[in-house]
Amino acid sequence: MRTGEIAALVGVTSRAVRHYHHIGLLPEPVRRANGYRVYGVRDAVVLARIRRLTELGLGLDEVRDVLADAQGHELMEVLAGLDADLARQEGEIRERRRRLARLLDGPVLAEEPVSPALAELLGTVPTTGSPMAAKDREHLVLLDTTGVGGEVYAALAPLAEDPAVHALYERLDALAGAAVDDARISPLAAELAAAVPDGVLAAIPSQGPVMTGLGEALLDDFAPAQAEVVRRVMAALAERVAGRGAGRAALS
Repeated sequence: MRTGEIAALVGVTSRAVRHYHHIGLLPEPVRRANGYRVYGVRDAVVLARIRRLTELGLGLDEVRDVLADAQGHELMEVLAGLDADLARQEGEIRERRRRLARLLDGPVLAEEPVSPALAELLGTVPTTGSPMAAKDREHLVLLDTTGVGGEVYAALAPLAEDPAVHALYERLDALAGAAVDDARISPLAAELAAAVPDGVLAAIPSQGPVMTGLGEALLDDFAPAQAEVVRRVMAALAERVAGRGAGRAALS
C-alpha cells in the first residue's frame, strides 16, 4: 500500500501519516527503488491503533507511551487518567449548565454571570438609587472572581434588607464632594465597621486584610472623603481580625 492508500484504509489523512513518521510515532516502512513508501498490514494495524487512541482523547506523547508498552499496562494507566480528567470536565459542565438553567429561568441580574452564592445575596438586595450601593455591588462582583467563599455572602445576607445599612450608604453618597478632613468621616467609618458581622471577619485570614494592588484600586474608585471612610473601615476591621487571632492564641 502507498501512503494515500493506507491513510484511506485507516481513515486518516496522508498528512497525518507523514506527521506520525516525522515525530517517530509510526515507524518508516520499506521504500521502493523509486522512493515511494510501501506499507504492510502491520503498519495499518499500528496506524489504526494510533487513530483509536487519539479519538479517545490521548495526546500523541501518551500514544507513544502506550505503543511502547506491549503488555498494555501503560494504556490502562493513561485511560484511567483520561477517565478522571473527563469526570472533572463532566462535573464542570454540569455546574455550568446548572448556572445557565438558573439564568434561563430568570430574572437575570445585571451583574450576571456570578457565583450562585453571590447571585442569591444580590437577589435579596432591594433596588436603590444610591451610587455607593451600586458601587458596592460592582466591587462584590469583582471580588467574586477571586473565589470568595459562600460563607461570606451568607454572613452579609442579614444586612441586605437592613434600613440602617441603606442609611449608611446615603451618608457615604453625601461625602462625594467633601474634603478628607470632613467631620462626618470618623463617625461614619466607625458605624460602617461596626455593621460588618463577625461571620464575615471569620472568613478573613488571621493576619487580617492585606492592602494589595486590588485594595488600592478599589480606594481609587471612590471620591477622596469616601475613600478615607473606606480606608478607616478597613483598618478597623484589620484590628478586629488581629484581636480575634490574639484571643485564640491566648486560649491555646
